[in-house]
Amino acid sequence: MSFRRSSVGVSSYATQSSAQGYPSDVTFSWVFLFHRPANRNNIPALRGEGMKRFLVLLYGGVTYLIGLGTFIYAIGFVDGIGVSKTINAGPASSTRFALFIDTLLLTAFGIQHSGMARQAFKRWLTKGISPSIERSTYVLCTSLLLILLFWQWRPIPQAIWNVSNTAASFALIAISLLGWGLVLLSTFLISHADLFGLKQVMKYFQGERYEYPEFRTPSLYKLVRHPLYTGFLIAFWATPNMTAGHLLFSVATSGYIVIGTLLEERDLVTFHGQVYENYRRLVPMFFPTRAKVQETKKTRPARIS
Repeated sequence: MSFRRSSVGVSSYATQSSAQGYPSDVTFSWVFLFHRPANRNNIPALRGEGMKRFLVLLYGGVTYLIGLGTFIYAIGFVDGIGVSKTINAGPASSTRFALFIDTLLLTAFGIQHSGMARQAFKRWLTKGISPSIERSTYVLCTSLLLILLFWQWRPIPQAIWNVSNTAASFALIAISLLGWGLVLLSTFLISHADLFGLKQVMKYFQGERYEYPEFRTPSLYKLVRHPLYTGFLIAFWATPNMTAGHLLFSVATSGYIVIGTLLEERDLVTFHGQVYENYRRLVPMFFPTRAKVQETKKTRPARIS
C-alpha cells in the first residue's frame, strides 16, 4: 500500500528532473548470449553490463511483488478479513502502551513515506543508487514499514461504534472493499507500472531512457484530483466495528493523507506551473462538489498534456 501517488498521471516522484534519465548508449540484447563478437576483449564488459541490467530488473520485480503482497495484506488487516493479525486482533497491552507503540509506528511510516517522496531526498538518494531503482526502493521501504506496523500493532479494543445489524455490517464492509478497489483502479488509470517502479527498471534493462508520465486527467481524475486517496479514506472509515485502535489508525492516516497531499501538490505546481494551478482550481481534492464539477464542465479543456 502506497499513499504517495498523485492524480493527473504524475506522482511526486515524477516531479524530479527528467534529466535523471537512464543510459542509452549501451543496449543489452539477448544476442550477446548467442553471438560471438569479433573482439573477444569486449565479452567481459558485455556480460557485466547485461548482469547489471538483469539484477536491476530482478530487484524491481521482487519489490513489486512485495509491494503488491503488502497491499493485499493491508486489506485484510484493516477489514479483518482472511488474516490472523488485524487492526483489532493481536497481543494484549495496556491502553497507554498500545497508544504509544501504535503512534510510534504511524509516525515512522509517515516520516518515511513523505520524506522519501520529497525531491531533495530523491536527489540525495540517486547520488548513491541508479535513478532506475529509486521508485522501487521507495516501494520496498514503504512495504517494510507497513510490514513492521502490521507485526507490531497493538489493538485498542474499546468500542467507538459497533453495528450489530447484519445487513448494515455487510454493507459497510462492502463499501470498504469498494474503497480498496478504487485505490487499485486509480493506479491503472494513471500508470500502475510507473507507480510501482516496474516501467523504470524495464526501461533500464532495455537500455532506453525512461520518460515520466505526461500530465493527463483520465475519467475519475476529472471528478477529483486524488481518487486514489479517496479510496483509502473510504476503506479506512467504512467499518461496522470502529474500535479506539481503528479510530487512531483512521485519524492518523487521514491526517497524513491531507498533509502529504498538500506537500505533493506543492511539488506538482512547481513542476507543471499554471496548468496544475488551473486543474487544482477547477477540480476538488478528494470528493466531488457540485459547484466545481459544473465549473469544470464549462471551462475544462478536452485534454491536458
